[in-house]
Amino acid sequence: MAAPHRLTARDARRVAVRAQLLTRARPGDVVETVRELTHLQLDPVTAVAPAQHLVLWSRLGSAYDPGELDRLLAERTLVEILGFVRPAEDVALHAAQMAAWPVPAPGHEELQGWQLVNADWVAANDRARRDVLAHLAARGPTPTGGLPDSTQVPWRSSGWTDAKNLGRLLDLMVARGEVAVCAREKGQRLWDLAERVYPHLEPLPVQEAVAEQDRRRLAAMGILRARGPQCPTEPLGAGDQGEEAVIDGVRGTWRVDPRYLDGTPLEGRAALLCPIDRLVFDRTRMGELWDFDYVLEMYKPRAARRWGYYALPVLDGDRLVGKLDATADRKGGVLRVDALHEDGVWSAARRDRVVAEIEDLALWLGLEAALPAHLG
Repeated sequence: MAAPHRLTARDARRVAVRAQLLTRARPGDVVETVRELTHLQLDPVTAVAPAQHLVLWSRLGSAYDPGELDRLLAERTLVEILGFVRPAEDVALHAAQMAAWPVPAPGHEELQGWQLVNADWVAANDRARRDVLAHLAARGPTPTGGLPDSTQVPWRSSGWTDAKNLGRLLDLMVARGEVAVCAREKGQRLWDLAERVYPHLEPLPVQEAVAEQDRRRLAAMGILRARGPQCPTEPLGAGDQGEEAVIDGVRGTWRVDPRYLDGTPLEGRAALLCPIDRLVFDRTRMGELWDFDYVLEMYKPRAARRWGYYALPVLDGDRLVGKLDATADRKGGVLRVDALHEDGVWSAARRDRVVAEIEDLALWLGLEAALPAHLG
């Protein structure tokens, strides 16, 4: 067995930044970006811009046209699966798991408690499930509000989905491969039968599909724990893909994609990140590699916020160096910058790089950048 790679935290950060396409060499287009990242998480919060568009802007720059993503989804070059935009060909990686739903989560031999609860709840509402399928088969694309809701057992949750029976049923029917989002109109999902939305591809066997998902996830992230924090939608670990690595000053072992250990120097740049950008989504990994203090504060009372409602993490080179508190005031025609929180001491050059990114963000949004006097 080969000895594990020994990396410094800086080495690990540089691997992660390269893998996430956050270097000076920008990707070519939207399709290439989504394929390299493996997915885009959809989120409707528009304090600055919806997450899927903000992630693409941070990679492609102000030349990115949000209408391009909409067009690719309409053409089915990209498809939506459980709130994530994915390349259409990746349906083959998920189809077998959908057909066998529920299947144990990666790293587990048996179904977890939450999976058993989901399966029992769908079975208890089988009539409602069949009513939805019959409606879509007969009438085609339908918004959630136009679908029949004959659920008999309510969905119970301590979170925001409590009693949202039809919405939760539809999400689980997506996981089963029965229905799919075929379009969005004014933010509302339109549903259809999955067989009329997804391409007809030969599914990979479950074990092979999970291994390929792990491989692609590691390629997109560069360095990961074998098993990350539990996440019911998209795993955060690499399984046994890649090669073993240890990071100085960080406990435990990691998996690294060795392609990023080729000695190529990092040509870094400044970037403003969506709060759920994959570079920072796993807050445990973020803390271990970057020692970055950050929390999305939109759910906190105003008085309890340190950095702002929807503060954007600021990347410069391989370091997370601050938070941008900005809001897109579309009626006023400005990107209002309330604060640029600098972690540590910034050089004038760093500040210039970050301000240039803020101005590019405003340009992309079609707004004027309203900067504090000391940044203008």
